[in-house]
Amino acid sequence: MYLAKMQEKSRSGIPPRDVERFIFVVEGTVTLTNVSGISDKLPVDSYAYLPPNFEHSIRCHAFATLVVFERRYAFLENDTTEQIVSSTDKQPLLQTPGEVFELRKLLPASMPYDFNIHIMDFQPGEFLNVKEVHYNQHGLLLLEGQGIYRLGDSWYPVQSGDAIWMAPFVPQWYAALGKTRSRYLLYKDVNRNPL
Repeated sequence: MYLAKMQEKSRSGIPPRDVERFIFVVEGTVTLTNVSGISDKLPVDSYAYLPPNFEHSIRCHAFATLVVFERRYAFLENDTTEQIVSSTDKQPLLQTPGEVFELRKLLPASMPYDFNIHIMDFQPGEFLNVKEVHYNQHGLLLLEGQGIYRLGDSWYPVQSGDAIWMAPFVPQWYAALGKTRSRYLLYKDVNRNPL
């Protein structure tokens, strides 16, 4: 995961062979064009998943900030991923029994996809009802607001722009503070044996 700050008239390269890419627009607007010449404008809160070895370019005419995930794809026999272009507001709110936050998953939960991106929204004062522990490593970028994040026995005040990496089996918990919604983007390994 990294932040790409694109300047006026800038353009991306393509990732290395067998590397998948996911981009999420934090600021500004970019244009994504695939090898067939089909273009999509991506404003704030829009995103694209680009399968491994998928030729494309990302252009910026003014200024934009992207969160970019690039990872070596874990291939499965007879399963392939497809290009996805969408936006957060087009994804349905998912059930979160026993929790109060709002959850959206940005990628399909099907086997071909070896990771997922979640958007989690908390109103001021809302918090995770349980201390979570996961077998998979994952991380997040706080997109809006502020709060407090617990990792193991340590507590960290966090605000918009902060990134957190969580190792496997590390207890974690979050509470939203302040007067406005907090939103974070979370990535998580899925659909593959962690060993």
